[in-house]
Amino acid sequence: MTVAEVAASIGAGLAKAALAGRVGQGDAARVVDTSYRIEQDTTLAIITDKDPDGLDVIRHSTAHLLAYAVKELFPEAQVTIGPVIENGFYYDFSYKRPFTPEDLQAIEKKMTELAKKDEKVERRVLPRDEAVAYFKSLGEHYKAEIIASIPANEDVSLYSEGGFTDLCRGPHVPSTGKLKHFKLMKVAGAYWRGDHRNEQLQRIYGTAWAGKDELQQYLHMLEEAEKRDHRKLGRELDLFHIDDHAPGVVFWHPKGWTVWQCVEQYMRGVYRDNGYREVKGPQLLDRALWEKTGHWDKYRDNMFTTESEKRDYALKPMNCPGHVLIYKQGIKSYRDLPLRYGEFGQCHRNEPTGGLHGIMRVRGFTQDDGHIFCTEDQILPECTEFTALLQRVYRDFGFTDIIYKVATRPDARIGSDEVWDKAEAALIESLRASGCEFAISPGEGAFYGPKIEYTLKDAIGRQWQVGTIQVDFSMPGRLGAEFVTESGDRQVPVMLHRAIVGSMERFIGILIEQHAGALPVWLAPQQVSVLNITDAQADYVREVVKTLQKQGLRAEADLRNEKITYKIREHSLQKVPYILVVGDKEKAAGTVAVRARGNQDLGVMALDTFSQKIASDIAQKV
Repeated sequence: MTVAEVAASIGAGLAKAALAGRVGQGDAARVVDTSYRIEQDTTLAIITDKDPDGLDVIRHSTAHLLAYAVKELFPEAQVTIGPVIENGFYYDFSYKRPFTPEDLQAIEKKMTELAKKDEKVERRVLPRDEAVAYFKSLGEHYKAEIIASIPANEDVSLYSEGGFTDLCRGPHVPSTGKLKHFKLMKVAGAYWRGDHRNEQLQRIYGTAWAGKDELQQYLHMLEEAEKRDHRKLGRELDLFHIDDHAPGVVFWHPKGWTVWQCVEQYMRGVYRDNGYREVKGPQLLDRALWEKTGHWDKYRDNMFTTESEKRDYALKPMNCPGHVLIYKQGIKSYRDLPLRYGEFGQCHRNEPTGGLHGIMRVRGFTQDDGHIFCTEDQILPECTEFTALLQRVYRDFGFTDIIYKVATRPDARIGSDEVWDKAEAALIESLRASGCEFAISPGEGAFYGPKIEYTLKDAIGRQWQVGTIQVDFSMPGRLGAEFVTESGDRQVPVMLHRAIVGSMERFIGILIEQHAGALPVWLAPQQVSVLNITDAQADYVREVVKTLQKQGLRAEADLRNEKITYKIREHSLQKVPYILVVGDKEKAAGTVAVRARGNQDLGVMALDTFSQKIASDIAQKV
């Protein structure tokens, strides 16, 4: 029987909804077309658009529909590859001229027409050489090149819908009528096979969803994301810029550096109040150290290196080895453990230019980095305390929705199974003790130990993996770290790598986008603007500002000879939390007219009353 026949035997509704099937169980499970013939007993699940695999099938099939439409409208275009990506798909084309926005509209319209025809999607298998000849006959030289790279003794599968045939492993929807909710997004350049020495192709990006509502929600989220783009807001709010003279490194302006200092000083308090000792390691370290840790062999291409007096050095891409060297100074006893170090350590990584993204992905960054040296028995309590601490910190920054994942042992690893069992159990039990729901990511731990990943969900539903705690059985031993046990023996400590905000640059970028630039009062670079209506109130404005600044508030005066409505609008666009307006009445009464962000008129109040209000906002982190 085929998957489609099984679905039909269960019910007409399921037969109509079936997009594909999942045969087998566990690691052996695979997704197949509804035309797949079941030759022996197996476990089968019918995949519909409610299944995550169903969404992948829809997106993969929509990529083929895109190529079909392009070939219908631009027969001379050559198709190359079209994979599924997060939230959608793309397809690369070779064509004699750039595609225009008008072309995208025409292509999307043609896709809709082809989908409405509800043409059957059919699979066939050909020997490799026959498939190469077939695509050469169509003038599809890129497809022929892809197939020619497949071993000669292998067959290849082709999928056809209407007049279009494409190379693909599948699976695909049974017919084009299943594809209803899609949108083409943009065109970008892409080199053939990702090599800049090859021809530059045109990559058309699109998104596809199971339902109309999901598509509209996604498009709305993109609109919101564009408004919240930290690069755009960074310019508008005068926070930072990136310059070609230092690609991948941030120039912080006074307002942006104020935000940075708020985050850093807050985290410094977190260190102080939770038993961390702040340290500072050098940025430049000898090659010999990186060889001992394994970074020189495995990570060298991502490291900035230099030479002096016939010795090789590297700018540190992470802080861990430096913390081990600090730990090694002096004999450590079991009584000293757990020993917690924290550092705002500046790191450098040679990221490719194409991977740089504002302040979210840079080459020079400062890591909120910490390392806990402990015994195996201390892993559980340390991880439990860390999760509780991390939750409090994220809540203060405005994040309450956290996703927890435990990444377990990979096939290639060091350390005994007994130690891995203990470490994984400690991580899992720590999350249970914290009352957290979590997922297991099998095999995704580091070679040196398992880890917990903490992912934030922001105001518009995007996910940002930020915090982590990782168990390391390797580096302390490689660098000769020891402690004296209660019995007088020497033992290697366990090293817990932990980060709460991670890269300071990236976290501030996330904060800007989370709050759409309207940062909470305690983080706002300018908390209060005091505006006069006429020059007659200038001295009173200066007095108000001086009083607020003495209270530790970031307050500024605007005494320009401009209309008050103009000044209010300008400071509102700068997303200042509070605007105080002063006229003759306020000056005479010693009061201020208070406007809160969001065009809220809070009325006239005494300056002391306002001071109490803003102090409460700051204390409560609202």
